[in-house]
Amino acid sequence: MTYEGLANSAYMGEIDQDVASVWISILNSSDEDVSWLCKKILEFNVTLDNVQKIINGKPRSIKAKAFRTIIKNRMHRGGILAPGSGLLKAGESNKGLHSRWYPETLVKRISIIRKIKRKIVFKNIDAFDLIQRFSHKPNAFYFIDPPYTIGGKRAGKRLYSHNEVDHDILFQKLASVTGSVMLTYDDSPEVRALARRYKFKIKSISMMNSHNATMRELIILKP
Repeated sequence: MTYEGLANSAYMGEIDQDVASVWISILNSSDEDVSWLCKKILEFNVTLDNVQKIINGKPRSIKAKAFRTIIKNRMHRGGILAPGSGLLKAGESNKGLHSRWYPETLVKRISIIRKIKRKIVFKNIDAFDLIQRFSHKPNAFYFIDPPYTIGGKRAGKRLYSHNEVDHDILFQKLASVTGSVMLTYDDSPEVRALARRYKFKIKSISMMNSHNATMRELIILKP
C-alpha cells in the first residue's frame, strides 16, 4: 500500500526474531549490509549440503540471521519457519529445493522495499503493544493476521513459533481503537462468535492453501 501511494507510511511489528532479522536488515541496516545480503542470495548454490549448512548454522550478525531465515523460508515446505518443519522434497514441478528459489526476484523485491524505507517503520515488537501505540489515531489502519489457533485449530501451532494469542483480548483491543481495522481468520464458529460479540462485520472469501485446495477464510472489518 505504501509503494502504491495508498498509505503515507507503514508501521510494521513482528515478534519472531528470525522474521524480524529480515526486516531489520532490509529497512534499518546500512547499504553495505544490504549489498552483502543481496550478494549472498544471488551467489547461493542450492544443494542439500549447502542448505543444511546454512539452516543448521548459528549466525552471529543480524544480516547473517536474515540470510538464514530467507533460506529456511524458501527451502522449507510451505515456507514454514517453526521448529519441526521439513525441507522440500518434490517441490513445485518436481524441482525439489530449486522450486521456490528465485534469487533475482528476491533481490528485486529487497531493492524496491529499500527505495521506500523512509516510509516504513519496523519494530521487533508484540502486536498488542503496536495496537496500543496507535489506538487514539483516527487515520490509522490496522491489518492483523493472527495465527490460526482459535477453537483448537492446529495450523497456527504448526506454522508459527509464536502462536499463543488471546483472541478475545485481541478483538477487545481492536474494538476500542479509533482507526479502521481488518483481520483475516480461518472460518470457524469461535471466530464468528467473537466478531459478533464485538460488532465487527464478516465477509467469507475463498482461498487456496499450500496443497492447492480451496478453503474458506474470513475478512473481518470494524464498521
